[in-house]
Amino acid sequence: MDAALKELSYTTEDIFALPDGERAELIDGQIYYMATPNRIHQQIVRKFTQRISNYIDSKGGDCEVYPAPFAVFLNCDNKNYVEPDVSVICDPGKLTDKGCNGAPDWVIEVVSGSSRNMDYLRKLVKYQTSGVREYWIVDPDKNVVTVYNYEHETMEQYSFDDVIPAGIYEDFTLTVN
Repeated sequence: MDAALKELSYTTEDIFALPDGERAELIDGQIYYMATPNRIHQQIVRKFTQRISNYIDSKGGDCEVYPAPFAVFLNCDNKNYVEPDVSVICDPGKLTDKGCNGAPDWVIEVVSGSSRNMDYLRKLVKYQTSGVREYWIVDPDKNVVTVYNYEHETMEQYSFDDVIPAGIYEDFTLTVN
């Protein structure tokens, strides 16, 4: 193979070797560096994590909710490592001290200027093919939440004022505002 055609392929070891404070994700062996999120981004993540956790606790559920940074080894390999803004994992067998081995049941990503292509393109495909059941893209710039329910092969868009049903739970809804 021509050396010019060969691309570098990274592993989770490269992610773990990053300097303290530097965050990146790994998709199919390619590193994508992450910017520090802004206050609105963090506020949305905190509220969603809190509301989902409260719902699960009120139902005595077994699912667990983790905000970023939380390691998700999507394909149980060393070529795919992501830190979703919110991860809901219902299979305790996937959880270790290092994070989640395999796809979470529900992933929520809050879009920022630097993450737009990752959230709408790369992660959309990666989450679908890895077994995530439901993927929400929350876009504060557009005041839109796009919900992909992979189990039912549907995609719906909602405004921040809408009541949004969570597909993995029959009686749970969220609003952004």
